[in-house]
Amino acid sequence: MSADGTTDVGDLSAPATLRRDLEAVLMVVDQPVSEYELARALDVSLDVVTRTLEDLSREYTEQGRGFDLRAVAEGWRVYTRPECADVVEHFLKEGQEVRLTQAALETMAVVAYRQPVSRGRVSAVRGVNCDGVMRTLVLRGLIEEAGHDSESGALLYRTTSYFLERLGLRGLDELPDLAPFLPDDIEGLDDTGEHT
Repeated sequence: MSADGTTDVGDLSAPATLRRDLEAVLMVVDQPVSEYELARALDVSLDVVTRTLEDLSREYTEQGRGFDLRAVAEGWRVYTRPECADVVEHFLKEGQEVRLTQAALETMAVVAYRQPVSRGRVSAVRGVNCDGVMRTLVLRGLIEEAGHDSESGALLYRTTSYFLERLGLRGLDELPDLAPFLPDDIEGLDDTGEHT
């Protein structure tokens, strides 16, 4: 880094604030973001963004960080390094007792009441993509694979005995009835709250 706060990137120079801003954006995206989108959002030339991303990726690797910056699917995203996978899995599964997010609770409820159910069906019920939440619930041992749908071939999921244990239930028949939680004026819904 030079005295003026820029980092030399070949014949281009990237301000330290650009490196910081790129890192901040890349830490919050949930899918790869293109160099063009980053350049436009940060009001910097495409060449400077590209070289800065490449430098950051190389630095993270050289420093042996637990995360990696990768160019994938026509964009860039931060990922956990493969050699850290066991530690991350242990943390998510057995590590800290972390409370589930609202999205995770809703997803788990759909699986519990509709099982066996596919990811696509869970996403349709919730109205949002649930792939990431489903992976987290599998890693935490609350849901598991339960074969494939005979019609679509989609992977099906069900709750686990650990799920029952954590909720203090002996079986799924002890799950509370959903009817008391549904509005009175809804017609044409089945017992899970879906339109028939």
